Amino acid sequence: MAPAMTTKPVAIVGGGLGGLSAALHLRRHGYDVALFEKNAQLGGRANRIVAHGFQFDTGPSLLNYPWVCRELFAATGARFEDYVTLHAVEPTISFLWPDGAKLILSSHVDRLIASCSALEPGAGPGVMAFLRDARLKYDLAFSKLVTRNEDSALRWFSKLSLAEMARLSVWRSLYGQLGKYFGSSRIREALGSYGMYLGGSPFDLPGMFTILPYGEMAYGLWLPKGGVYALVEALRKRNTELGVAFHTNAAVTRINAAHGHVRGLALADDAVFDAPIVVSNVEAPVTDARLLGHENALARRRGRANRLRFTPGVVTFYWGVRGLVHGMGHHTIFLPNDYRGAFRDLFRNGRIPSQLPFYISIASETDPDLAPRGDSTVFVLIPTPRLSELGPCDWPAVVASLRNQILDRLRLHDIDLTQDRIAHETVYTPEDWGERFGLHDGSAFGAAHTLFQVGPFRMANYAPELAGMYYTGASTTPGTGIPMVLLSGAMTAQRVTSREA
Repeated sequence: MAPAMTTKPVAIVGGGLGGLSAALHLRRHGYDVALFEKNAQLGGRANRIVAHGFQFDTGPSLLNYPWVCRELFAATGARFEDYVTLHAVEPTISFLWPDGAKLILSSHVDRLIASCSALEPGAGPGVMAFLRDARLKYDLAFSKLVTRNEDSALRWFSKLSLAEMARLSVWRSLYGQLGKYFGSSRIREALGSYGMYLGGSPFDLPGMFTILPYGEMAYGLWLPKGGVYALVEALRKRNTELGVAFHTNAAVTRINAAHGHVRGLALADDAVFDAPIVVSNVEAPVTDARLLGHENALARRRGRANRLRFTPGVVTFYWGVRGLVHGMGHHTIFLPNDYRGAFRDLFRNGRIPSQLPFYISIASETDPDLAPRGDSTVFVLIPTPRLSELGPCDWPAVVASLRNQILDRLRLHDIDLTQDRIAHETVYTPEDWGERFGLHDGSAFGAAHTLFQVGPFRMANYAPELAGMYYTGASTTPGTGIPMVLLSGAMTAQRVTSREA
């Protein structure tokens, strides 16, 4: 499928998943696309560390909603399966509490019911009712809301009937919605913990976000062979086949503009790339403040960005561990006894909870080739408040304290991972994440998904004040996570093709 060339070049700033998706869609529409990435590797948050035979995905540790990837490659005339091999992760996720309570999620309904029933005898009817309700929400969200570019909230919601609006449960909290189906606080805590990665507490986020745990159970969780970074490599390969030009180690210092229209890019090596259309995959607020700070016309947009709520920061450990780690599967989430207090600390008090919620991903459980034979790659993620909320921070001391707390918690569960078995360690703090990948305030997942930060309430994927300026990625529509960011690239390309025709 060879796209026709056009005289209109497009410059994409940043080679994260949103930028790679936008490049594919724009190229298939005939635009002459060049992508500029400041780092040596593409991928943005979805990057890779290779050390001493261990291979780590830096960010996303699993792939959900694989249909989004299939549709993306199909749009370019290719088969996703010809580029990426997926390994099923089953069971999908385990949750552990300090007292030993455990919940295991599964894409097999009988296993899911059995696990829920261990915490809440007779949970079967509640599980089935939850799945039916969440499926309706999921189908409504993706068929009528998520993938639509719309600037008017009235028009965005107008696709829904009053009954469908009520079914989305936007006025009930996520935790409250889960309470309709489960009496067990542990089941509600587990399914509600997804809210952390949306940038809010399950006690505050809308009930429609039951679609998150549902989507993972309905469509499964998957690991590409070679890790999530294999998806980045596949996207680069398909883009290259279609003629997209890549420039790595090419830091953009400024997006040039004149007379209300973008003109191209200024690069760190004093080179200039002329283009009448620019798509930034750098976080939208960072783009506006750092790359377009000279544009007075964007002052109102920058002011709005300063009022947005953002998702937490994270401290991430990448451990190369000698031997296998028994007692955990691929993906385990550790929840505290003081669940409500942990969310209060993260989202209101601006401090790292004394009882840590965190997750551990051992990708080598699913793909042993990611570690030396018989060894393990272990990825630990701990949510933190954002940099502005934390204030001055002695990161070496914080990292040492967090490492000890993680190992103590593992010891509590008789999980055989001790300090002496860690042969390699890399650590990213929120400062590291912000500096490496251009993240706003160290926020790991972009703008939060509160009720008034979805759809047309979110930062727009174009700048009305500056012709030719577009945005893609986690802080614009539709949101955060691999599927949403890939869809973001498609939606940004739609904006370009409709406004630049």
